[in-house]
Parts: sequence; structure tokens; C-alpha cells
Amino acid sequence: MAKKNSSDYIDVRALLRKYISKWYYFVVSVLVCGMLGFVYCRMNPEEYAVRANLLIQQDSMNPLANFGGLEQLFGANGYVDDEIFVISSHSLYREVAKELQVNKTHYVRDGFLKSHLAYPEFPIDVVAPSVADTLRTTVVFKIKVNEAGKADITAKAKRHTIAKIKDVTLPAVVKTIYGDFTVDKTAVFPKGEEVSTRIIFTGYDRAAELLAKDITVDIPSRKSNVITLAFDTHNSDYGRAILNAILVNYNERGIIEKNQQGEKTALFLKDRIDLLAHDLNLAESDIQRYKENNRIIDVVAEATYQTEKKGRVEAELLAAETNLEIIKMTRDFLADSVNAYDMVPLNVSNPEVQEGIKGYNELVMRRESLRRNAKPQNYALRQLDKQIEMMRANIQSSLAKAYDGASIQLNELRKEKSGADNKLSNIPTHEREYLNMKRRQEVKQQLYLFLLQRQEETAMLLANSVPKGMVIDEAFTLTEPLGLSMKWILVICFFIGLCVPPVGMYIYQLLRDKVESREDIEKALTAPILGEMCLDASGRSLVVADRDSSSSNELFRLLRSNLQFMLSGKADKVVLLTSTQSGEGKTFIAINLAASLSLLEGKRVLLVGMDIRKPQVANYLGIPDSPGLTSYLSQPDMSVESIISAVPGFSSFDVIVAGPIPPNPSELLASGKIDSLFTELRKRYDYIIVDSAPVGMVSDTFTVNRIADAVIYVTRINHSSLSDLKFIENIYEEKRLRNMSVVVNGTKVKRGYGYGYGNGSHERK
Repeated sequence: MAKKNSSDYIDVRALLRKYISKWYYFVVSVLVCGMLGFVYCRMNPEEYAVRANLLIQQDSMNPLANFGGLEQLFGANGYVDDEIFVISSHSLYREVAKELQVNKTHYVRDGFLKSHLAYPEFPIDVVAPSVADTLRTTVVFKIKVNEAGKADITAKAKRHTIAKIKDVTLPAVVKTIYGDFTVDKTAVFPKGEEVSTRIIFTGYDRAAELLAKDITVDIPSRKSNVITLAFDTHNSDYGRAILNAILVNYNERGIIEKNQQGEKTALFLKDRIDLLAHDLNLAESDIQRYKENNRIIDVVAEATYQTEKKGRVEAELLAAETNLEIIKMTRDFLADSVNAYDMVPLNVSNPEVQEGIKGYNELVMRRESLRRNAKPQNYALRQLDKQIEMMRANIQSSLAKAYDGASIQLNELRKEKSGADNKLSNIPTHEREYLNMKRRQEVKQQLYLFLLQRQEETAMLLANSVPKGMVIDEAFTLTEPLGLSMKWILVICFFIGLCVPPVGMYIYQLLRDKVESREDIEKALTAPILGEMCLDASGRSLVVADRDSSSSNELFRLLRSNLQFMLSGKADKVVLLTSTQSGEGKTFIAINLAASLSLLEGKRVLLVGMDIRKPQVANYLGIPDSPGLTSYLSQPDMSVESIISAVPGFSSFDVIVAGPIPPNPSELLASGKIDSLFTELRKRYDYIIVDSAPVGMVSDTFTVNRIADAVIYVTRINHSSLSDLKFIENIYEEKRLRNMSVVVNGTKVKRGYGYGYGNGSHERK
């Protein structure tokens, strides 16, 4: 026989009936989930988003923009990616933590499972200035002050109690292995009230690490120079104070760095100006002495024309010598190892050299900015050093070429001037010497004025120094809190509570191994279901009685009626009962089914205990277990009448008990004496109920299957496994047992088993 076709459709009504029958699961689940949601909301207050925006300015109007790339020294054209590293640096966060004292976090208890982050005011504080600089762990203080002002203080570190004092008056000193901490009240401490607070005390370095984890610094758009700082916190005042302090410290640091670079430039200019002033004084003194010694006067009239002619040549010669001197000074500046990573402040007229110096100053500026926030072994810093060295070498090479070119130009101008001088042969030699001295004095004077101008510009920038970062938005708090509100959390918990029982039942259905209902058996088996038997709480083995309308009796009557349909022939009398394993109620059903059949008018019924390995019939009926079937089979001279006993309380119900447990049960059941015995018993009785051994444990039932007209296979709810049903189905498909049907034992009592009429004297719960 083919297996039953299982429907692909879900029986929604059956599911609803099942869920309604388990309504208490839903109630408990909703209550538990709602309670968990409420506890979560109490323990996790609303979190707010605090934001701040900072613009890194690009200063294209710097008055030093034309001074050899010196504008980079004063912070123009900031590099936003580098500035993100600066603004989120550990040193800056450490300064903020020290300034605001946020290495101490105060949580004040407000009620059951509820506390809040107190800032800027809190009732109790812990003070230990010297400890915070070196502390490498976290110390948690739990402080409870009663209405009388007495405090209990517990200090823990690394989950271990390091100090505990009780009933002290504040201020109190708590001595620990990390140092002495002073616990004291603040100005806002509520007098006469009970206060419970938890203070988390960390070192400044640890506080900086925590800020780095909590604060996000990012560029919202790569096309802009804006940096956004984001901080999600339970206290918006706390978040705004920290972000504003970060902005202030960042800008102050930028100003200090700019001033340091400007001061170095100003010092360099001062040294050069002092040196040129000394040289200029010497040149002017030499001219004065030369005039006094040689009594030089103006050029005679006849030399006027030649003097004017060579004026143009001398002007060009002066410019060439000035340019050559600047190139020489720049070359000497770069060659000096003291100035290895300083800005080149001199402006060379050569465009190639000027462009190289500008790029060199940009690299030096980037290195200076990165050096203040990175370690000497930093990869980026080392790469910049290599680039600066290569750029310096290139500039020196270009300067050498420019110097050679300027020297050639100067020589050519000197030759041209020499030709002009030859034409002035009538001019006195002393006058020519005077002009040379005058020209040298003018060169030094031009350089002196040039450096004086740069010195004034540097002083002006130092006096008006502004930070790179322009604060677009000071720290502000978004109106709506982050996450879900308590209302929505409870709604979600309500729906989760409704979903948990069905999911749990479904998972249980997937993982279960035991049969839970008659429907499970009907889905798994193609064998006919003869009937079912409900749980009986009477504690008696023989529950069938005449004129009893209890649920058990009604079910046994129904089982009896169905069995009579199966035994359609007159010769069909022997019914064999078996199961997969012990404990499924096989013997109980065999006894009561036989008793129910015996109540039929004019019917004689015999119960045979053929479970000779583990006999239970005698115990259930309370009769002697010997002599029995095994005695009859093993003793040739024993008669059938000697092993048949009447069941007390019944007039037409007899029993043959199993008897003593034999050493060779299989051989006894296979003997021909069994066949002759049942041939004789068929003549005497109308129904013969055989209690056989479980087929899942021994093969005895298959051995005696030859004498049966029908086989009742007993299963039991919450006892038989799903693998047992597969075993039963295989037996049925292979037809290893005759005329097999199934009885479901252990079902729950349902309304309708008893019809409610009759005296119902034996009805049980």
C-alpha cells in the first residue's frame, strides 16, 4: 500500500487552534519581552547626537605668497587629511581630558535600574590630581550616602575590590594600591537626601583613548575642506563641552605652531640684517675715508657724455651682482646642515629655482605639521624626509647652474663696463675706484632694505596670526534622540513576544523526537488506526467494568467495535498485541480489551500472556504467575485446563499467564505445541487476546505471528519516537504482521468520550 499523500497546504485553522490552546505561552512571552524591553529602557537612557563643523581655510591672500613659497610656513593651503590626524591626535584628546576633567565619569542613580550621566554638576567627586597622570587602569567607585550623611565607599579595579570603607563622613580618603583618592561632596550635594553614585576614574591617557573611540572625525565631502566631529552621548551638555574644547585646543595648537615657524624666520632675518648693517657701515666708512684721503670731486664736464653712456651697463651690472649674491646666500643657507628642515626665505629671480624653492617649502611645512603628531619612526615622516633631501639636492643643483649663469652674465657686463671705462681713460683712476666702492655699498644697501621689508611683514603676520580652522558650527545637539523611543521599544517587544511562541513551537517541532498527537501517527503511517486510549488517572490496571461510562470505558468499547469489524470471518478469533518497546501500554490495553470483549453477551474471552521474557499480565491482574504458558510448553504431561485461570469479577473472562521465565524462550515459541494449543483454544473461546513481546526488542512476535488472525500495534503519545513510526511503517508495508492495525495510547481526555448519561459512577478526571 502506498503512503498517504501529504498536503502541501498549511492548515491555518489547525495552527490557530493549536496557538489558542497554548494561549498562556503567548501571555508569558509578551509579559517577559515587555519586561525585558522596560528594563532595557531603564538601563539605557536616550542617546543624543552632538555635532560640530570646522573649515580648514585656504589662505591665498598671504602677503608672503611671492616670497619663495614662504606662505606655506604660515599655514596657508592646509592639508585636510593631515588635519584630521591632528584634530584626533592622542595628545590633543589628552589635553581636553585634563582640561575638562573628563577622566572622571559620574553616574547618579535616579531610581530602580535607572541612572544618568551627570555633567557639569554632580553631587560627589573623587579627587586625585597626581594619580591621573600615571594611572594605567580604571578604578570604579561606588558611593552611597544615607540621609544622615554617612557614606559607604567601595573601590574596584580589574573586577577586584581594592578598598572598602563604611559609615564614614565625607570628605574621606580612600587608600589604594594606585594611590590615595579623596571622596568629597560638591556644592550641589542635596543635604538630607540619600545619594547613590558610581564614579569611573581613569588616567588622562586612558580617557584620551576612550574619547578617540567615541568621537568620529571625518570629511563629509571630498570636494570640500570641512571637517565634521560627531559624538553620540547620553548627556548633550557633556558632548558639547568636549567637542568645543577640541576645537579650541586644535586652533590654539595651530596658532602656536605658526608662531614657532614665524619666530624662526624672524630670527633668521634679524641675523642677516645685523650682518648686512655691519657690512654697510664698513662700506660707507671706506667711501668716506677714500674721499677724504684722495679728495675726490665730481667728474669733469668732458667725461659727462661717457659717464651717462655707461649708466645703463652699471645698472644691469648692479642687478646681476645682486642676483648673484642672493643665489650665493641661498646656496650657503641650503648647504648649512643647521637649516636642514627650515624654510628657504630668499627669493631667487631664476623661475626654475623659485619654483623648486616653493615646492621645497611646501614639503618642509607638511613635515613640520606631521612631526608634531607622529613618532620619529613614522613611515609618512620618513618618506617626507627622503623627498625633502631629494628636493634640496635638486635645488642645490639648480642653484649651481643659476650661479654659473649669473657669473657668466656678470662677467659679460663687466667686460662691457671695462670697454666703457677704456673710453673714459681721461677720468682719474681714483674716481673709478670711488665708483666701485660706491657700487658695492649700493648692493649691500639694496639687500639691507629688502630684508628689512621682509622682517616687517613677518612681524605683522605674527601679530595677526589666525588659526587654520574656522569654526562653522560650534557643538550642537540634534533635536531627535538616537535610536527608538521607549514606546516603540515596547511595541517591538510586544510583537516579538507574539512571535516567540510560534517560532519556539516550530523549532521544537523540528527538534522533537517523540510523538505528540494522533495526527502525527496518522501522517506517518498508512496502517489503519483501530482506535485510541486516553490517559487514565485511576491507578488501576483493569479499568473496564460493566455499566461504567467513563472515558476509558467508552474508548475500549469503541476499540472493541472496530476490532469486531476487522475480525469479519467466523474463524478469526486470535488477536495479537505488540509494540515497539516496553512502556507503551501494550499489556494494559490487552487486559482491558479482553475484559471489554468479555462483557458482550454469550462471548467467552481468553487472555494469553506470551511475553515470556518480561511477563506482566499476572502482576496486573493480581493472580499467581505459575503454572503458565511456559510450564505447559516445557512439560509434556501438563493439560490445558491446568494453566487456565478465571479473572476475578468476570464470568466469561479467563487468562493464561506467561509462567516462569524460561532459558530458551525463542525455542519454546517456535515449537509445534503452540499451534496445537491455539487449535484447542479456538474451539473453547470466541476471542483470544495475546499479549506478545515488543517487536523492536526481540523477534518473538514475528515467531508467533502464524497463530494470529489480526495484530494490534500499540503506540503511545510522548513515548513512541518518530523513528519507531518509520519502523512500524516498514513492518506494515512488508506485511510482516497479519491484518495489522494501530492503537494510539496516552491521548488526552476529550469531551465526547463519555456521553453524559448513565450513572457515571466510575468517571475519573
